[in-house]
Amino acid sequence: MTGPIRQAAEAILPDVIQIRRRLHRRPEIGLQLPATQALVAEELRRLQIEPRLGATTTSVTAIVEGGKPGPTTLLRADMDALPLQEDSGLEFASEIDGVMHACGHDTHVAMLLGAARLLTERQADLRGRVLLMFQPGEEGLHGARFMLEEGLLEEGPHGAGGVSRAVALHIGTRYASGVVALRAGPMLASADAIKGAVRGRGGHASTPHLALDPIPVAAELVLALQSMVTRRVDAFDPAVVTITRLAGGTTNNIIPETVEFEGTIRTVSEAMRASVAGWVRQVAGGVAGTHGATIDLEVVPGYPVTVNDAEATAWFRSLAADLVGGGLLVCAPARPRPHGLRGRSACVGRSRHRTAEPLQPGRVRRVIDGGRRGPLCGGGPGRLIWPNRAPSGVFRRRAGRACPGTAGASARSR
Repeated sequence: MTGPIRQAAEAILPDVIQIRRRLHRRPEIGLQLPATQALVAEELRRLQIEPRLGATTTSVTAIVEGGKPGPTTLLRADMDALPLQEDSGLEFASEIDGVMHACGHDTHVAMLLGAARLLTERQADLRGRVLLMFQPGEEGLHGARFMLEEGLLEEGPHGAGGVSRAVALHIGTRYASGVVALRAGPMLASADAIKGAVRGRGGHASTPHLALDPIPVAAELVLALQSMVTRRVDAFDPAVVTITRLAGGTTNNIIPETVEFEGTIRTVSEAMRASVAGWVRQVAGGVAGTHGATIDLEVVPGYPVTVNDAEATAWFRSLAADLVGGGLLVCAPARPRPHGLRGRSACVGRSRHRTAEPLQPGRVRRVIDGGRRGPLCGGGPGRLIWPNRAPSGVFRRRAGRACPGTAGASARSR
């Protein structure tokens, strides 16, 4: 059965690429994506699938009913873009100033629409039904939560009951084109935000002893947080704390009163997630007390750890092996395992498959988007089945690469 499906996927690939390019030209940010929603709804209706539009966001759901009894499977694609300026020079580059599909979500949408087409063409033979989930607001805005609150997993106008498994994938550049990478257990780290301000006392730069300069306090906080990670975090239950923004002052001779900061916390277990949040607060309080300053700090909960279900991963792995062959199916790199997972293999099935050659930055590789060649970054539309068959060049900027996201397949919660 997989042979004909693969051939069918190859046959509709040009149409899928055109959908992806339409999406790439008109990217939208956040929870409200009216143009993207309209395109998805249009394409679903073209397949004789009635779209269900979200009430609180511009989400889209739809159901493909199989002709035979079986489980309900959810297939999910995210739809939102990022606030980045595209400078690729491609004919289908973003037409919206300051907005770009730099994370590959345009490709995810095109891939899911292509999958919907393949499913409808085989509807009579389909066992069970498939719930199609097109999610806005993946980039930190909890779009899935809004869809769940509207009844995504319940029988009704915005979802379906009895969902037994949910599957998503993300294109990326860690592996060569055509490779499927997956693992059971933790796949993606949690993502919590750090926001705050160091408050001192302003003054003239020539008399710092009469002020309370928040800038060296903020600098010490950044360094102390890095030391905290290396001294407090178990190497077998890893965490990352990164301060990404410091902002303070107005000119060269004035000591500011306040320095603002932002950052992120990433962990691969919920226990370490809670511990690191507490340690960050503790370090901030200690640094502030040492200097007599005040540090206002907030840890904003974000996405939890993505943990792939072992049974669902084994099921996905067996399908992928048939479709792409064992040589292109790899286990995602084994990360240090949290305490609760020690002694268990994160890979499902036999591990005899070769590791794919990593794609190096700036490397030129043949891709499927119209036969173009170019440096890959950030991903592009895959061939429906392959997470990493990506059109190239789209995610290049003169100032550098914009490559958030990860390669691989997962039963994601976000």
